[in-house]
Amino acid sequence: MSIPMISFDEGEALLDWVGFTQALARGHDLPKAEIGDTFLYRDVDTLLSRSAWIDGMGLAVKTANIFPGNTAKGKPMINGSVCLYSDQDGSLEALVDFHLVTKWKTAGDSLLGALRLANPDSREVLIVGAGTVAGSLIEAFGAAYPKAQIRVWNRTQAKAEELVADYPGTLLATDLQAAIQAADIILTSTMSSTPVVLGDWLRPGQHLNLIGAYRPDMRETDDVALSRAQIYCDSFDTTLDHIGEFKTPLAEGVIQRSDVRADFYSLDQFPSFDPNAITLFKNGGGAHLDLMTSHHVLEKWKVTQNRD
Repeated sequence: MSIPMISFDEGEALLDWVGFTQALARGHDLPKAEIGDTFLYRDVDTLLSRSAWIDGMGLAVKTANIFPGNTAKGKPMINGSVCLYSDQDGSLEALVDFHLVTKWKTAGDSLLGALRLANPDSREVLIVGAGTVAGSLIEAFGAAYPKAQIRVWNRTQAKAEELVADYPGTLLATDLQAAIQAADIILTSTMSSTPVVLGDWLRPGQHLNLIGAYRPDMRETDDVALSRAQIYCDSFDTTLDHIGEFKTPLAEGVIQRSDVRADFYSLDQFPSFDPNAITLFKNGGGAHLDLMTSHHVLEKWKVTQNRD
């Protein structure tokens, strides 16, 4: 039997955002994933090689090459591949489009965090950053919070204007501080090495969801926000010692490891929405999430093919 190669368009047609977050939650009910991450750097360029094995689900290897300079050359900033292997015998089960897996894993990860922590009646969603991930966030949060107005802010306003034009109903935010103060949910998807969301701007009842920072020298919010908020993440293993958002304040004693209250392997410890609290969620990603995403895509594909 030939190995399925599931394209972006084919996989996209199979998925829905809220259903996908439920699949991620179920994936965390299985034994904890074994993961192995390799990060190689050359100036601003990054090679992420991520592998995961979940007993009862299977194995996945995802390689991502991130070259920020490609954008100016008219080339994709991110390239890579995803291979999904059988848990039973290690055979190759599927090749799933890299960009499909990355899109749904990244936005779905943050959506699951928000659905557990944010105001379920959120009416204002602010996206800080206007890159590829921002478009995915518009789709994901638009589906889960249909009553919410989504606004986009970007340092280069023209880029935010382009994104807003691509998504009718989405609005441009021009004053970052004012937009943050008005938002119920704040999503950051930048490549910033210095905080863009300041803790002094936050108010009780808000949910801050940090997505962009993935290197030790990157941060999207400041120590004040970390000190004021109840902190959660998707995975202790992929955030605490790898990403500047936590790594730096932990090293400097601003926060302690115990201040990061829970990850997705203890979703029952994510509290119901509290209008008197600020919640902060860090999306660190990880190969286990790529595995869960690829497996979900393959299972959906099998149904359409009438295969076991």
